[in-house]
Amino acid sequence: MTDGVWLVVGLGNPGPTYAGHRHNIGYLVTDELANRLDGKWRAHKSGRADVVEGRLRGTTPGVPGPRVVLARSRTYMNESGGPVKALATFYKVQPDHVIAIHDELDIAFDTMRVKLGGGDNGHNGLKSMRSSLGTGDFHRVRVGIGRPPGRQEVHDFVLSNFSSTERKVLPFVVDTAADAIETLITEGLEKTQQRFNS
Repeated sequence: MTDGVWLVVGLGNPGPTYAGHRHNIGYLVTDELANRLDGKWRAHKSGRADVVEGRLRGTTPGVPGPRVVLARSRTYMNESGGPVKALATFYKVQPDHVIAIHDELDIAFDTMRVKLGGGDNGHNGLKSMRSSLGTGDFHRVRVGIGRPPGRQEVHDFVLSNFSSTERKVLPFVVDTAADAIETLITEGLEKTQQRFNS
C-alpha cells in the first residue's frame, strides 16, 4: 500500500467562525496529522486549498514511509470537490489514493468507520467530491458525531460546537482517526477496518 502519493482531505468550512463545529472534524484530524509530520499549512498554488506535504514514518528502519499531501479546501464544504480535483490532478493522485475525513451523523460520537467507496449519504462535502472526481471510489474515514438531540435540525446540529462532555473526549477521537489514516496508508484497508471499525 506504499506506492504513489496519498491525498488526505479534511472536510470542513474555512475560517474561525466554523473552527470548533462538528462539521469540521476533518480539519481537526488533518491538523493532528500535520503536527505528526512537523508540517506547516501553506497555500497551494491553485489558490483554493492549503496543503502540508511530507512522508509518514516508514515501517522499515531506514526506509522512508509513503508520501502524503494533507489538504484543506479554502471553499465551503459544499464546494470541496473542485479544489480536491485540482490537487488530485496536480499531484497525479488516483481516486483510490484519496482519503476524505468527514463527520458522520449515522455513527455514534466516539466511534468511526473506514471504508472505500459508497454514496454520499446527504453529506455535501462528499457529494461535491464525487461530482468533481467523477467517482465515489475514494477512501472515507467517517468520524461519528451522532444524531441531533430532540428536534434540533441537522443543519444546526452539524454547524454547532461539540458539547462540553464531547470536548473532553475529542482529542482522543482525533488522535484515533489520525492513527487510522496512517494505518490505512501503510497497512491497507482490511487491517485498518479490523482495528478501527468500532
